[in-house]
Amino acid sequence: MSRDGLAAALREAETTLADAGVATPRVDAELLAAHLLGVSRGRVRALAITGADAPAALADLVAERARRVPLQHLTGTASFRTVELAVGPGVFVPRPETESVVQVALDWVRARGVETPVVADLGTGSGAIAAAVAAEVPGARVVAVERSDLALAWARRNLADTGVELLAGDFRTALAGREGTFDVVITNPPYVPPDAVPVDPEVAEHDPPEALYGGDRGGLEHPAAAAVAAAAALRPGGFLVLEHGEAQGAAVERILADAGFAGIEAHPDLTGRRRATSGVIPTSPGRRSPNQNGDSRA
Repeated sequence: MSRDGLAAALREAETTLADAGVATPRVDAELLAAHLLGVSRGRVRALAITGADAPAALADLVAERARRVPLQHLTGTASFRTVELAVGPGVFVPRPETESVVQVALDWVRARGVETPVVADLGTGSGAIAAAVAAEVPGARVVAVERSDLALAWARRNLADTGVELLAGDFRTALAGREGTFDVVITNPPYVPPDAVPVDPEVAEHDPPEALYGGDRGGLEHPAAAAVAAAAALRPGGFLVLEHGEAQGAAVERILADAGFAGIEAHPDLTGRRRATSGVIPTSPGRRSPNQNGDSRA
């Protein structure tokens, strides 16, 4: 890669990344340069116009990105709503569609004027959902649950000084003793069917399998368990929003119904694809008891 000028280096990087199949080659090239220079992406574009030199390590990072190492692993950070997260090997890189899932929960909280909601993030991974809720709802009391030791290390780093309570454990059991105390549960459980290997190498080769694959029943074993855990944790009238695959919406509706939820609603992401489903725990005496085995009969 040429290093005699930033503009030429970015053009060469863009070509290299495009040839490697990277979906956003120019953006990634600029973000890698921004990371090395310690400036914003907009500043990188300005520096390129003014004839600035390229950072010496840009070629090395571009080569790594061309091998489909995730951009976030190379920069060490991922943006999620209003927060910046430290990420790397061993933890799931948060996705834009999950930002929409958080928005569903925040809209519910704000529509009901709940100023100090008690919120659980089941399977927090990097801590993205919990950190975003804590940042955007200052009065919230947020509890995050994660069982992976590697992910927990990243979550501890990201949730330090946020006020979020981080619990190490399986979301099926980690909230035992707190039944009926949460206003909101947000969860992005593993939901990829075990035989559906993701196409993108960044996902298939770098995201931890335990954060991707949802177990038996077409990837719905873990979503069903999360729904049962949420039903137990929520107070009457409490709200669950669960992220899932585009084709899993109807099955997730049945999962939520079998777990005791009412008012079940589908939610699209920013591209219009159905990627989340919500439900409310009924307040009436006829509230259904969730199936403690997480059996959705889907």
